[in-house]
Amino acid sequence: MPPRVAIIYNQPTRLSYATSAEEKSAQAIAESAEAVRRAFLELSYPVEMVPLLPPLEQVPDRLSSLQADVVFNLFEGFEDWPETEAAVADIMTELGLRYTGCSGATLSLALDKARSKTLMESVEIDTPKCQVLSPQTLSKLRLAYPCIVKPYAQDASLGISEDSVVYNYAALGGKVREISKLFGGRVVVEEYVDGREFNITVLGGSEPTPLPISEINYSLPPGVPRILTFAAKWDPNSLYFKGTSAVCPADIDPALRAHIEDTAVRLFRLFDCTGYARVDFRLDNEGHLKALEMNPNPDISPNSGAALQASAAGLSYARFIENILLMAMETVTN
Repeated sequence: MPPRVAIIYNQPTRLSYATSAEEKSAQAIAESAEAVRRAFLELSYPVEMVPLLPPLEQVPDRLSSLQADVVFNLFEGFEDWPETEAAVADIMTELGLRYTGCSGATLSLALDKARSKTLMESVEIDTPKCQVLSPQTLSKLRLAYPCIVKPYAQDASLGISEDSVVYNYAALGGKVREISKLFGGRVVVEEYVDGREFNITVLGGSEPTPLPISEINYSLPPGVPRILTFAAKWDPNSLYFKGTSAVCPADIDPALRAHIEDTAVRLFRLFDCTGYARVDFRLDNEGHLKALEMNPNPDISPNSGAALQASAAGLSYARFIENILLMAMETVTN
């Protein structure tokens, strides 16, 4: 008999949002959960939906009452509290539950952009130089312009917009103050790399396996920074959404493909990932590969880059989801 599956995810809790893009981003988790549920039903798995709501203190009781053999973890953190994504994974580990994807320690590490960069540099993986700044420490900048300004601990491109790329001190100061106010204190400033952009999903059981590589193609007006903004992901009416597309498999030479695959697998192991993760890369002006970010438990909805890569590898969406589940079933929890 197939294992019983419980899909956990976070439901939106706000009654209204400032923009339709913000609302769409918040609703996307529930839509992804429903797509995963349909995939399991297609494969005849018994499945239940388990939306999680704050406060975090109630989550252990909710999870300990599950009648499931494995938890399919789509929880991305309560709104305005991204650290709870790792906290819920930690709770499942403490309860001895089998669950898909990465551990709380890995999720917490990847959320900390500066710490992640330091880890990459410690094993000589090339990554853009960065600094952690605040409005009070702007004068300590020692990076070369242009730079890109990011929230210290957010994902899904939150806080990333066209003016995130800055070319001088005045623009840097304005953006750092804005992001610091919106997302609480510290800000990551990184040297901006403007070459070709790639990402790759790695599936990890006992042996990590890279899926086909995607390239992000930009068809934007001259002077508009080629970056994956929040609007590029969530606002169909925006210039960025219309001017950004993914091509998989990427049209690249075998040497670059092997370099991206090898580096992605190294990072998967370095961050102690399990199940699945995505790594983002860019080439600099001299053609050197730069690792931008490690993304454990990335979006796996039917329209995601991960699903596109799985399809390029010959996997239907349902089989892709099943593979993630089976990897979790192989993992022995402590």
